[in-house]
Amino acid sequence: MPEKNLKQKAVSGVLWTTAQRFSSIFIQFISGIILARLLLPEDYGCIGMLSIFMLLASTFVDGGFGAALIQKKKPTQEDFSTIFYWNVCLSIIIYLLLFFLAPIISEFYKMELLCPVLRIQGIVVVVNAFQVVQLAQLNKNFKFKKISIVTLLTSIISLSVTIIMAYQGFGVWSLVAQNILMVLIPTIIYWTTNHWKPTFVFSRKSFKELFDFGIFMFLTSLLSTLVNNIQGLLIGKMYSSSTMGYYSKAHSTEKLAATSLSQVISQVSYPLYAELQDDKDRLVGVIKKLTLSTAFMTFPLMLLLVLIAKPVFILLYSEKWTPAVPFFQILCVAGLAICLQAVNSQAIAAVGKSKAMFSWSVVKQFTGLGFMLVGFFVFGMKGLLIGMVMKSWLIYLINASLVSHFIGYKLARQLLDLLPVLLLALGSYLGTYYIASFIECSIYINALIRIVVFGVVYFVGAAFTKLYAFTLCKDLLSPYLTKFLRMVK
Repeated sequence: MPEKNLKQKAVSGVLWTTAQRFSSIFIQFISGIILARLLLPEDYGCIGMLSIFMLLASTFVDGGFGAALIQKKKPTQEDFSTIFYWNVCLSIIIYLLLFFLAPIISEFYKMELLCPVLRIQGIVVVVNAFQVVQLAQLNKNFKFKKISIVTLLTSIISLSVTIIMAYQGFGVWSLVAQNILMVLIPTIIYWTTNHWKPTFVFSRKSFKELFDFGIFMFLTSLLSTLVNNIQGLLIGKMYSSSTMGYYSKAHSTEKLAATSLSQVISQVSYPLYAELQDDKDRLVGVIKKLTLSTAFMTFPLMLLLVLIAKPVFILLYSEKWTPAVPFFQILCVAGLAICLQAVNSQAIAAVGKSKAMFSWSVVKQFTGLGFMLVGFFVFGMKGLLIGMVMKSWLIYLINASLVSHFIGYKLARQLLDLLPVLLLALGSYLGTYYIASFIECSIYINALIRIVVFGVVYFVGAAFTKLYAFTLCKDLLSPYLTKFLRMVK
């Protein structure tokens, strides 16, 4: 694919996916405010306790085959049909397993409600299996506009239904409905609008070829899902459902900020990396640009949220959610690393090094798990969260080291490229904290002052020092901004 055409597709994909992601964030943001006032921490805690089982089930259904279809240069109809039938059959088996394990899981947490909740919510696993191949095809062909529109429409419908149900007093069942609709609606749309339909064929050859790559993607994802969500198992067992609810709200809010942009980059970067897998020089250039663009926008956001966490939670969710604030602030520090992890991991997968990814995932996930368990059993909840911070940075450093080894973007060079952005963000944080400490006013006015001061210091500093990441973002977006302004006029 010509470089200009590839760049246009990549930038267009980023813009469409960004528009979708941040539109969805806005919708979730507004509905989250409403739901947090209508529902109790215990309702969120109930869903949080089951999240590890739902995520593991979904990981098994995908099995890494979605990534394998995107990574393969020219997948055939036989490939797509084979994986479709495999996913659907496996999803039914996994749902039945969840159904019969539900009473045991309910007994483990000492909450009878979890049994019917898991049995109903488990339907998501089967429904999701029907859209894995459809999504792989859309991503493979850079059809991000369609994905964005469908995702936005899904968010509007599902969250509207959730709010109505919560207002009517359905409690945790309103969250269950939301989770089901978020998967059901896009599946229906893709099947009624996409041209692709499976043929009656199952090829052992196709399955083995895709399995050889996908198995390591699957094992990597499975291990990551298990370790990244085991804290819910620990908190749910050792603490009350309210504490689990506070953690869930803190984690979901942090995730909304830390991973929103990185998810946009990841969705576009993987097929882009796959196109460039045989041209390491161009691949290094793309990784550098995506890393710095992500860091430039996400680093200041996470540090600013640490500064204004308390007024944000009180204003958005009400006073009853203030115990979640310290959890959120610690998690934001982890978010600085989380936003960068996918940029590197997607590159490693795209060049076909899924086996190496899995081998190193064992190292980083179990080491990270050790940080979390030691922190939890020695220092309690805050120790667990600090362990999560250490794990996040460890994962980033290992991913960056693998990019250094397999692609040639040296680790020292990566860190030196990131350093100016990190220093500017930290400097803006410290300067804002110092200035705001001398101002006595309400917490909301103080928060507003912190936002303004931080923004001015950060962006003026970036322009004054001619920060490469700032110039990069400006050059990438300015043609599209100009076109948009012309359309408005």
